[in-house]
Amino acid sequence: METGLKDRVVMVAGASEGIGRATATAFAREGARLAIFSRSEQKINAAAEALRSQHHIDVHAQALDITDSNAVEQFVRETARRFGRIDVCVPNAGGPPAKNFLSTTLEEWRKAIETNFLSAVVLAKAVIPHMQKNRWGRIITITSITSRQPIPGLVLSNAVRPAVMALMKSLSVEFGGDNITFNNVGPGYTTTERLGSLAATRALAAGVTQQQIYENWSADVPMKRLASPEEVADAIVWLASERASYVTGQTILVDGGSYCGF
Repeated sequence: METGLKDRVVMVAGASEGIGRATATAFAREGARLAIFSRSEQKINAAAEALRSQHHIDVHAQALDITDSNAVEQFVRETARRFGRIDVCVPNAGGPPAKNFLSTTLEEWRKAIETNFLSAVVLAKAVIPHMQKNRWGRIITITSITSRQPIPGLVLSNAVRPAVMALMKSLSVEFGGDNITFNNVGPGYTTTERLGSLAATRALAAGVTQQQIYENWSADVPMKRLASPEEVADAIVWLASERASYVTGQTILVDGGSYCGF
């Protein structure tokens, strides 16, 4: 399938591991030029070097915290200076910790909002002007199935993720005339490092093995397995491609059929 992404400039946040890393790799296979960042300097540099050597593309990489708005804005400016444009932006940050409501603190709520909502606001505000110049752009957030369907014990994610979905819907109305699309991808249970940590915590609390937790989650999915990061990345690449040029303001769940709504 021709995606039209060769030589496009794609920015991916949280690209050193998990779905973010898989997303950067998927765009690299399409011949895109990449700007990637994450908090760990060692991990993001390793990811960048692997992408360069395996796919022979230009990669701009930097270690920064997505909640540092000044650093994010500077990264966007440097990316535009280096490549001359920004075509695709994928806001992505690790989800909030697993919590029940009464065990949460106000500081945890503030951090969840800053990390998982305001980071998308900051990135969108920074990249949209560059997309307007070329009358072409794609912003695709990585959220969660919790944007549509709450998961027990994930109250922070359940509450904050829908705000990102609503933000993208609003921006799709405001900037549709600039030929910029705004969409969300909501993964279900996906075999990432973060899911492994969550499984380990739940296994310890329940007195079972981590593998049993994985098996319990898989049993609840109609497809009877967990997603791979690459399967989520494929949905993101499609939304960024010319094949999805009239798709905007939508949330696509990559959840194996777990969402119970229509």
